[in-house]
Formats: sequence, structure tokens, C-alpha cells
Amino acid sequence: MSRHLRLALVQAAAESFDDFAAGLRLRMKSPNAAELVVYPELHLCSLGAETMTEDEYYAEYAEPLDGPRGRALAGLARELGVWLIPGTVLERDTDGRVFNTAVVYDPDGRLVARYRKIFTWRPYEPMCVGREFVVFDMPGTGRIGLSICYDAWYPEVTRHLAWMGAELVVNVVQTSTSGRAQEIPVNQANAIVNQVWVASVNGASPTAVGKSLLVDPEGGIRVAAAGTEETTLLSVVDFDQVAAARKFGTGGDSWPWDHFREGDSPLELPLYNGHIDPATWRPAISPETPADLRPAAPAVFRRPAAEAAGE
Repeated sequence: MSRHLRLALVQAAAESFDDFAAGLRLRMKSPNAAELVVYPELHLCSLGAETMTEDEYYAEYAEPLDGPRGRALAGLARELGVWLIPGTVLERDTDGRVFNTAVVYDPDGRLVARYRKIFTWRPYEPMCVGREFVVFDMPGTGRIGLSICYDAWYPEVTRHLAWMGAELVVNVVQTSTSGRAQEIPVNQANAIVNQVWVASVNGASPTAVGKSLLVDPEGGIRVAAAGTEETTLLSVVDFDQVAAARKFGTGGDSWPWDHFREGDSPLELPLYNGHIDPATWRPAISPETPADLRPAAPAVFRRPAAEAAGE
């Protein structure tokens, strides 16, 4: 059975919550309404930010995830029966620290995933940093990983999400600088070397410079915004293309996850004070992946019991 996801990437300028809710309701009236809707980084936490001090900014926008904004987002997802990634929000933890956090709500309004940005854009982004990689499952469809803007520049992030079984990596962005020109090939490279879908959703002018895009597991750009204009990119993600690329090779030519063979010694990685262990190199398999697209794993590819639970 094919696993398809109708995906909407909303390239929009920063909005108030009321305008955001009205726009989402309007988008969901379309006969082609998406199952998963994704907005840019800090989409609901940017209006007026350029004129605020850090304390004023946090006072205006930082809330616990179960605060008024979180409850309103949950209610909106439940009202519309949609999977919703409203970009990122400023999360105030119980100890007072503030994080740039991506949140995911399911059609029942449950907060099913949160991811705190690991690679904040220092020194310009003052928020605290996260220390956990996050994936979540859409039952009957596939597994999705979360990254935020500058995270894409660090290949370890997307590699780790792919290793955890992500078939689509959603990278929410608010880039207003010339760096967007580099982010486009960076996202293509992350898709190619990990054989995953990558969706990079940037804000529209005047908040950011747009150029959002969706990349398939072999590096092809499926849909893209031409420039900084407000637009909604609608596409269909075929999750089985991930397994197909890994089984038959990228372009029928490359199998990066199948490199190691029984008897290969670990590869030392002095940069990380660690190593690649051939026994644990292969990624987890989404529980939704059809049996005929699952690789036949040689005995060398062992996974710790805790990691194998989702296979």
C-alpha cells in the first residue's frame, strides 16, 4: 500500500495569531487541503521583534508550551482536523530558560512532538540550545524529523534524524540574509546523502527572503518558491521513495547506508572522540515501510534493543 502525504509549505510573513488562524482556516477550505501544514520559524513570535529589547521580546512571546498560545494551537489543529507545524515558538521552561522550539500537533489537537533548536544562530540568536534529536510518526504514513534553520548547516543533525528513521526532514527557517543562497544546496545535499525528503520552509518578505522548497530523496527539487513572495507550496510526498532509493540506489548508482560489510572494523572519528560502528550504521526503519521495500539486513547490522523497537 502506497504511503502518500499531501503537504502544504506556507511561505508567509510573520503574523498575529488571529491572522494566522484566519489564513489557515481559509487554506483548509480548498478541495486540495493538505494533511500536514508547515509554517516558518518563529512565525508567531516575530511581529515587532526588531524594535524590542531581549527582555521585552521574551515578555511578549515566551510561554510554556501548555500556555494560552499552545492551547489555542491545539484547538486550531483539532478544529480543522489537520497535522500542524506552526513553525517554532518561544518556549519558556519551568526554570525560566527560553528556547526556540518547533511544535507538532495532530488532528486531535495533541502535542505529539517538540524540538528545541540545537544550533542557534550565534551571536544573533540568544535563546538557550536544545540537546535532543526529535522524530515523530504519522500513523499509516511515515516518520518525520524536525530541524530548525541553522541546524541544516550541520550535517550531523539530518544524518542523525535519518538514522532514527526519519523519511522526511522538516526544516523550518526564518532567513532574511544572503545565506539563503547557500541553504538551498545545503538542503539538497542533506536529502541526497541521507536519501530522505527535505522540506525547507522560509518566511516571506518582509520577514525573510523566501525561496522555500521540497527536495526528494535523490536530490530533485519537487516544488519551490521563485522568490520572496507569500505563497503556499502544495505537493505530495511519497514516503516509499525513501525505501526505493535505498534499495535500488540513488540514481541506481549509490547505496550510502549499505556501505559496511561483515568484518569491517569501526572507523575512528577523532573529531567526535568516537567512531562509526558498522554494526549500528543502518538507519531505523519506519514501522510504516512495506515489507517488500525493507532491506535484507546481514547479521552485522545489529541494533540495540531500545533503538530497534520501532523496526
